[in-house]
Amino acid sequence: MRFGSIIFRLIEGYEFLYDEVLTQGQADQPVVTTTDYDQIRAQVQSILSRHERSRSSLIPILHQVQDLFGHVPPAAIAPIAQWLGIGQAEVHGVLSFYSHFRLSPQGRHHITVCAGTACHVEGTPVLLRELRRLLGIEPGQRTTDGLFSLSQVGCLGCCALAPAMVIDGRVYSNVSPARLPAILTEHGFTRGVQSDEAA
Repeated sequence: MRFGSIIFRLIEGYEFLYDEVLTQGQADQPVVTTTDYDQIRAQVQSILSRHERSRSSLIPILHQVQDLFGHVPPAAIAPIAQWLGIGQAEVHGVLSFYSHFRLSPQGRHHITVCAGTACHVEGTPVLLRELRRLLGIEPGQRTTDGLFSLSQVGCLGCCALAPAMVIDGRVYSNVSPARLPAILTEHGFTRGVQSDEAA
């Protein structure tokens, strides 16, 4: 029984520390102000009130939170965990396991590059290198103007169209580095975009 209490205290302490880290922000991310934090929690609470306090509600809740904010803000994790009676680490585990969920906002135009075998063989590494050069960002980042964000996925399921990428749900097939400037220009690209490490 004593061992269980120690583990509970450790877990409880971890939950507290985890919450503190999430709400303080990091050097490369804007710090969430108390007002923003309170607003986020209030909006999340309104979503939670429409769901049962059951572990099976976690994914539907996360979908609704992401639909509302465009991502799952770190400030939303504690109230979700508390509502469902689970640890924040479990909520974060689900968020990090499913590639659909995002913990930071995307750009207005989100670029997803396929890194599956067929696309890789047909030139994904060269495309990614050119996107990095043109946009000044790495996968998982957003440009400072918020116009573009970039991600890489294991497979888009468009192997016959390799190399493929998706921008805002539109699939671009047989993409070459030479075509990238024209494709990006369709979405407002201008030279001189710089990266935003916070995305």
